Amino acid sequence: LDPNSKPRSLIVSRIGVSSPSSHRPFHVEPTNIVSVNDDMQRVTDEAAAMNKRIHYYSRLTSPSDRALMAPDHVLPALEEIYVYSPLGTAFKVDGCTDGYGKNSSLVTIFMIWNTMLGTSILSIPWGIKQAGFTTGIVIILLMGILTLYCCYRVLKSRTMIPLIDTSSWEFPDVCKYYFGAFGQWSSLLFSMVSLIGAMVVYWVLMSNFLFNTGKFIYNYVHNINVTDIVSGTNDSNRVICPGDASEEQPGNKSMLFLSANDTGFELFEEWWNKSQTVPLYLIVVLLPLLNLKSPSFFAKFNVLGTISVIYLVLLVTFKAVRLGFHLEFAWFTLDEFFVPEFRLSFPQLTGVLTLAFFIHNCVITLLKNNKKQENNVRDLSIAFFLVGLTYLYVVVLIFAAFPSPPLSKECIEQNFLDNFPSNDVMAFIARMFLLFQMMTVYPLLGYLARVQLLGHIFGNVYPSIFHVLGLNIAIVGLGVTIARFYPNIGGIIRYSGATCGLAFVFVYPSLIYMVSQYRAGQLTWLGLTVHVFIILLGVVNLIAQFLM
Repeated sequence: LDPNSKPRSLIVSRIGVSSPSSHRPFHVEPTNIVSVNDDMQRVTDEAAAMNKRIHYYSRLTSPSDRALMAPDHVLPALEEIYVYSPLGTAFKVDGCTDGYGKNSSLVTIFMIWNTMLGTSILSIPWGIKQAGFTTGIVIILLMGILTLYCCYRVLKSRTMIPLIDTSSWEFPDVCKYYFGAFGQWSSLLFSMVSLIGAMVVYWVLMSNFLFNTGKFIYNYVHNINVTDIVSGTNDSNRVICPGDASEEQPGNKSMLFLSANDTGFELFEEWWNKSQTVPLYLIVVLLPLLNLKSPSFFAKFNVLGTISVIYLVLLVTFKAVRLGFHLEFAWFTLDEFFVPEFRLSFPQLTGVLTLAFFIHNCVITLLKNNKKQENNVRDLSIAFFLVGLTYLYVVVLIFAAFPSPPLSKECIEQNFLDNFPSNDVMAFIARMFLLFQMMTVYPLLGYLARVQLLGHIFGNVYPSIFHVLGLNIAIVGLGVTIARFYPNIGGIIRYSGATCGLAFVFVYPSLIYMVSQYRAGQLTWLGLTVHVFIILLGVVNLIAQFLM
């Protein structure tokens, strides 16, 4: 045990992992620590001697031989191990012992499905509109296959390292092995991009959902019947066309149809504004939660993510049955109500999908808990298939059922729930579920950002309340600023997805495969060409986001 090390939480993330096995050959019990101060920890002579003896025994066999390694019961207990997927979910996982897990294949598949699915599902219908219906469906299939293969390369990356026991390693550890300090710090950079991007999207969406939820409750309590001043259908299943998000935000102004206190209603709308005031109200609740030392309480609400996704699927199904299908296929001709089947703006969809299919940072951790390790590749493939199927189901129904005419498919919003008015009961329930779920996941993401940044800079995840408060104010301030001036979640998702995906989906898995094969003398021209092409796809995907 490093005598200068300090206790820290065990975090699974893009920049590294600390597991029980990484503390081998043994763990110094607290009774053997003779003095503790802010600078260092000193151990007794007895503990130091034990450390030397076990180091000596370890060298009597090869590094892969586990016979002389200290048993797990003398290692630090698992305290807080979290996995997360940007815009998916973050949750606490039970540890496993050196790759021998306790979960069945069914549970493992569901965990991967549950971790990947999240709020990106709200923007994929908009991405389909940007690409064209047929082109979008093909892109979803191809991106699913490509990200699955890159995830497979991540899963196999540990096994390609010879003569070292990598059973406790995560993918960032593999990156550090191949690329040294550059791999470690570049992992930190891209990880922070994904985390901060996810937290910004969450703030924009929470502002949206809180605004519409508050508006629904106010109108219901005061028996006010309002309709949004936007174009839309006039039947009982009203669908609206709020317009470009850069224009005045949908639902901020309403037309009164029943008698009510006009002054009170106008005052409410002045103080309950989606872009000007509501993002500020969230600070009162969320900033204190970000400063908690441990977010373990919020991990108990992970089931809300599953409930939210299932409810969204049911909502989409119900709306599609009531609205019917409205499709017309045209490849190059322009139409007032429909979009072409192919559009040059299709990279906007690939940017969104890079984050929608992202699980690469924690796939090794999730599959470590699989009871039958030989089924890992099969279970991973099934999980990706189910995620892709869920995306396709929601996308096809939303796009096909969108009422064109009288509305144009161009009206599909970056958050498809914005196409339903604030007084829609089913949309209100969906927004309320998602709001509460995001408010529980947001502190977890903030905790991971704190661990990654402050832990690397100061060697302590909670150096002081002032350090933590300063970081959290910066993160919250960025979220509030974006929510007020650029509330386009589709744009934020595709930028952050293409950026962090460049490293963790396209570049690192391919580079590690090529380097390992080259060192083993097994690199072929076909393998080199394929993986260089994958890297180029990631680079083009990122560049294209800034040209759309």
